[in-house]
Amino acid sequence: MKKVFFITGILFSSILSFCQTTTNKLQKAFAEFESDSQLKHAISSLYVIDGKTGEIVFDKNSRIGLAGASTQKIITSTSVYEILGRNYGYRTLFFLDGPVTGKSLNGNFIIRGSGDPTFGSWRYEATKRTGILESIVTMLKNQGIEHIKGDIVIDNSSFETNPVPGGWTWDDIGNYYGAGAYGFNWNENQYDLVMNGGKKPGDAVEIAGTEPVLQSELINELSSGPENSGDNGYIYLAPYSEKGFVRGTIPAGAKNFKISGSMADPARQFYTELKKALADAKITIKGELLLSPSMDIKPKIYPYNLDPFNFLISPSIDSIIYWFLKKSINLYGEALLKTLAYEKRGFGATDTGINVIRELWKDKGIGEDELNLLDGSGLSPSNRLTTHAQTTILQYAKTRDWFPFFYNALPEYNDMKMKSGTIRDVKGFCGYQNAKDGHEYIFSFLVNNYNGSSAALVKKMYKVLDNLK
Repeated sequence: MKKVFFITGILFSSILSFCQTTTNKLQKAFAEFESDSQLKHAISSLYVIDGKTGEIVFDKNSRIGLAGASTQKIITSTSVYEILGRNYGYRTLFFLDGPVTGKSLNGNFIIRGSGDPTFGSWRYEATKRTGILESIVTMLKNQGIEHIKGDIVIDNSSFETNPVPGGWTWDDIGNYYGAGAYGFNWNENQYDLVMNGGKKPGDAVEIAGTEPVLQSELINELSSGPENSGDNGYIYLAPYSEKGFVRGTIPAGAKNFKISGSMADPARQFYTELKKALADAKITIKGELLLSPSMDIKPKIYPYNLDPFNFLISPSIDSIIYWFLKKSINLYGEALLKTLAYEKRGFGATDTGINVIRELWKDKGIGEDELNLLDGSGLSPSNRLTTHAQTTILQYAKTRDWFPFFYNALPEYNDMKMKSGTIRDVKGFCGYQNAKDGHEYIFSFLVNNYNGSSAALVKKMYKVLDNLK
């Protein structure tokens, strides 16, 4: 027994000695990092723990609330895994509000959205726009329907009417990464604006069109920038708006140059595509589009005493979170946040979803003030969270049966498994690192209000994190 205690003591001492060495290295590296001119007016936070023991390896400002940008997505994704489970799927329901006599539906065709952010997405074979539209046509044909004598009703009422979190900036909202989450989403609420640059800098830019064809008008205020100057164009289009504008520059001489924007009203966009698909299939519609709720029709047109005659189901949560983390899709974060609210409180609202997340982690020892959030994706510059909270959540994730799926979804940067985050003057990384000698680390590293280039700062952050290898 004494021999066992002796060996255990040696092993513990070795681990403690190594952690002290790592701690010393991090202290030196972080002091050098903070003294850099890029950090003159910045605040930085780094929190590192031993992945096996939970012991603190390094702590600087870990309880200070900072903007986390897209590193915040690890909080949303782990919360969704914990509350909904990895097999959860969204269901888009289809109703016939009236009898089918002969070849006619004597009533309305109702589509009830569930907030599915993948509906019409190109990322999955089963969710592509053409496939979805073909499935709906087939549903109706299987019911013997060739004429719809009522309206097409798209029910958005599972989520609040405001698709965009209050903390988002006007510069972001009209662009693809600022797409809001509606009760009914389509093609990730995204479209491509196709343009041709002028012959020389300063020349006007031609808008060649959009894919898919947009239902809102864009006023062209673009001009041509220098050749090879890249995408410096911004779209300004508010939710539910019929008109917006696009300004900035694209390179002179560029042909079929694309920037991606966010749809103002995905349900109306979907309707135009569905109407064409039905017409191509020789299915006629006597009525028009009705939205529930909408900006001009009273909410909840239909009390749901009908049974759906069919449905389409989304990919499972583990697949959705894979793309959410790998490609940092803000729409997915906002839809998932509202889904937490819908499943736990019966209505999909951003504020409610945030409360659900804060209550979840409060019960696990994270103070509510450590998660002062405004959205589910991290796009708002007003979010405040702590590196202590992020690292604690990552530590908890390791104990769950869904962890392998979560871990697999994390991107790799600098040969490390971690989620990055970037908004103006904010950069962050958080994740896991398995050192060459077998030690495991969990960390979160945030910097706010730095100056100079993001690329230069990232190299300096990597230099600090390299001490965990």
